[in-house]
Amino acid sequence: MKFPTKATAITPATMAGAVALALALAPFAQAQDIIKIGHVAATSGPIAHLGKDNENGARMAVEELNAQGVVIGGKKYKIVLQAEDDAADPKQGTAVAQKLADAGVQGVIGHETSGTTIPASRIYHDAGIPQISPSASNPQYTRQRYNTAFRNIANDEQLGAALARYAVQSVKARRIAVIDDRTAYGKGLADEFIKNVKRGGAASGSAIVSTQFTNDKATDFSAILTAIKATRPDMIFFGGMDAVAGPMLRQMKQLAIPIKFMGGDGMCSDSVPRLAGDAMSDGQVICAEAGGVEPSQEKGMADFRVAYKKRYGIEVQTYAPYTYDALMTMVAAMRKAGSPEPARYLPELAKIQYKGVTGNISFDARGDVRDGVLTIYTFKNGRRDKLAVVK
Repeated sequence: MKFPTKATAITPATMAGAVALALALAPFAQAQDIIKIGHVAATSGPIAHLGKDNENGARMAVEELNAQGVVIGGKKYKIVLQAEDDAADPKQGTAVAQKLADAGVQGVIGHETSGTTIPASRIYHDAGIPQISPSASNPQYTRQRYNTAFRNIANDEQLGAALARYAVQSVKARRIAVIDDRTAYGKGLADEFIKNVKRGGAASGSAIVSTQFTNDKATDFSAILTAIKATRPDMIFFGGMDAVAGPMLRQMKQLAIPIKFMGGDGMCSDSVPRLAGDAMSDGQVICAEAGGVEPSQEKGMADFRVAYKKRYGIEVQTYAPYTYDALMTMVAAMRKAGSPEPARYLPELAKIQYKGVTGNISFDARGDVRDGVLTIYTFKNGRRDKLAVVK
């Protein structure tokens, strides 16, 4: 027999209580559906154009993934990018790293520069947060042996060695002056370059004739350039960024030093001709990007550059494709693990095999990219012109 039950009256008080409970629980329901990934670069200061380039690459990856739909472990997620500015300052870099750790991000793409990436990496390691830098090339970053630290570009050992070989064997520079900006990146790259020139210079007759230093905010180089000119070099190697390289080229012209000018990825952007103005001649500047693709993979990179220009209305500066791939690689590891939780996907990230627009990505025991490729460029008619892809 069915007995009637007493209906519960819905009063304004009970309705208000139900609404309050739903609102209280909403953040928890929402948090389960979101993957928060941090991105850090210098989006203010002299190299803000490079930092914004990195951030743009990360945003492209997030937009593409969310448009496709991100399903991990059978559950649909939305990826949110928490972008922070470290101004290429180590102190600000560690403050930002702590902010991201406190915010509970599930991964970090960055930092941009070696000087901020290295100190920040300890904070991420202590918090158990995986980190992929798409542009920090100083070897010390991965030599700390933090199992959370990865990079998807070649390091300065590879970059310095490749540039030294090219300077000695291809350019046939015999008297080389070296300037660095005393940052972790600039000095590290210059040291590797000097070491490799000295190693191979005996047979070729190449030598380092002067070593000078400046800083990453300097604008006057007349004293060091005058000292260099007295040594009669046929090449200057600069360990530093494009914001300093451009004005340095201007002063080289003023002092009548029309020689080859070589540097690494920090000065390998399309901003160099703009910053140097009419002081730079075609073929004078040679630089290397700590990345690159083999001929069979060039279409993917070209397609990315087209998509980037369509999205932002400007050309790629340097590392946007590597930032894009770093974020894509991290999410691929989450998918393989079936979870966005750092402790779950970190082992998958360490053994990932991912095909990106910048090539095939996998990491060695230290977290360095395997078989790192480098691209050597010069500049003609105000644009980068590829000279060689080397390993």
